[in-house]
Amino acid sequence: MISVEVSSFEETIGYAKKLGAVLKGGEVIAYFGGLGMGKTTFTSGLCEGYGIKAEVSSPTFALVNEYGNNNKKVYHFDMYRISTFDDLCSTGFFDYLDTNAVLAIEWSENIENALPENYIRIEIERGNLDDSRILKLSGDKIYEDSWC
Repeated sequence: MISVEVSSFEETIGYAKKLGAVLKGGEVIAYFGGLGMGKTTFTSGLCEGYGIKAEVSSPTFALVNEYGNNNKKVYHFDMYRISTFDDLCSTGFFDYLDTNAVLAIEWSENIENALPENYIRIEIERGNLDDSRILKLSGDKIYEDSWC
């Protein structure tokens, strides 16, 4: 696991862009962190680093937003309201796993037991300063090295 403390929106975007730049497609990025921690901000930087220009917004009401084109896609999920396996199935989540798209999943705490074995874990928590955040990344070495 690698951990960094960021003190601005721009720094969060920067680390997300670094991770996005090493993605190949098919990865599952699972976010863990409370309300207002910057998960949607992180997804914005992730898309940019992956080469997708998009206006990223929270998928709270849609459950999933799609960004990209025929060559590269990111599916951005919000699992906040998911509390049962049937709820998860109704989102179509398992069908998305069979694509070559990157899945960015907010509120992964709610579906942790259903995540694939090799997912990339991003934990976001409050930092030592008022507006700072601690970003923790764990996953394959290639992803962790993207922040070095």
